[in-house]
Amino acid sequence: MAKVVNLHLAPVDAADPEDGASLPVPEPALPARVLAVAADRTGRGIGGAMATILERHGSAPSTPGQKIWVGADGSCTGTVGGGAVEREILASLAEMARSGDTQNEVRTFKLGAELGMCCGGRVVALLESIAGLVPCLIVGGGHVATATAPLLGRVGFAVTVVDARDAWAKDGRIPGATCVVGDYDDVATSLPLSSVVLVMTHDHALDQKAIEWAIRRGFAYVGGVGSRAKAQRTRDRLTAKGFPEADVARVRMPIGVDIGARLPDEIAASIAAELIAWRRGR
Repeated sequence: MAKVVNLHLAPVDAADPEDGASLPVPEPALPARVLAVAADRTGRGIGGAMATILERHGSAPSTPGQKIWVGADGSCTGTVGGGAVEREILASLAEMARSGDTQNEVRTFKLGAELGMCCGGRVVALLESIAGLVPCLIVGGGHVATATAPLLGRVGFAVTVVDARDAWAKDGRIPGATCVVGDYDDVATSLPLSSVVLVMTHDHALDQKAIEWAIRRGFAYVGGVGSRAKAQRTRDRLTAKGFPEADVARVRMPIGVDIGARLPDEIAASIAAELIAWRRGR
C-alpha cells in the first residue's frame, strides 16, 4: 500500500530545517532529459534520487510520467508539477541523495486547502534512490586490462583505461570502457578519492611508480596485478621509501580472489569478484 502524506509545508523558498540550506532549484526539463542527466551523473559516479509521477486523482498539478532528479552533487532537473507537492518531493529526494538511502517507496501526496491548493486532489509518486557507478581507473591497457575493463563495466564500475602507448589505449579499443592515451596523473584529475585504481602495466618499474602515486593521492582502493614475489618486492620498496605501514598494508596485490586464475579472462573474473565484495563491504 502506498504511503499517504498530507502536505503541511513552509513557503517554497524557505530553508531546509535539516541543514539550513535552500532546496535545489530544478532545471525545467522533459522526462527524457531528466533520464539523460541521471544517466550522465550516475555514470560518473554521482548518485542521487529520482521521483516519477505514477497517478493523478482529482485536480492536481502533476501529470503521470513527469520526473525530477536530485543529485548528490546538487544537480536538479525536471518537474513533477510545481507548487507544494513538488517542494515536498524535492525535500524527500534531497534527503535521499544526501544519505545515500537505497530504500525506494511509492508515496501518495494529498493536496489540502491549508496549502492554498484547494483542489483537493492527490498524486502518487515513485521515489527511488539511484547509486552512482564506482569510478575505476585501470593503469595499463594490456591483455588483463582488456579482459577486466568490460567485465567491471557490467557490474557497476565506470571504467577508464589509460596507457601511454597509442596502440593499447586508442579510443574505442575496449568495449564498455573509456580509453585514453596519456599519463595517469592527468587522467585522474577529475576522479574522486572514492575511486578504484588498478595497476597492470607492461613494466614493473612503472607499476611501482603508479602504485606509489595512487597511495599518495589517497584513492579508496589500490590494487596491482602480479605474482606474490612481485607483491612482496613492491611492499618492501614502499616500506623502504617511508610509506606508513597502514598504506603499505592496504595495497591489494596480487589483486583478485584466489581461484587459481592464470589466463586474462580468469584473472578478470577474480578481480571483478574481489571488487564486488569490496564495494559491498565484505
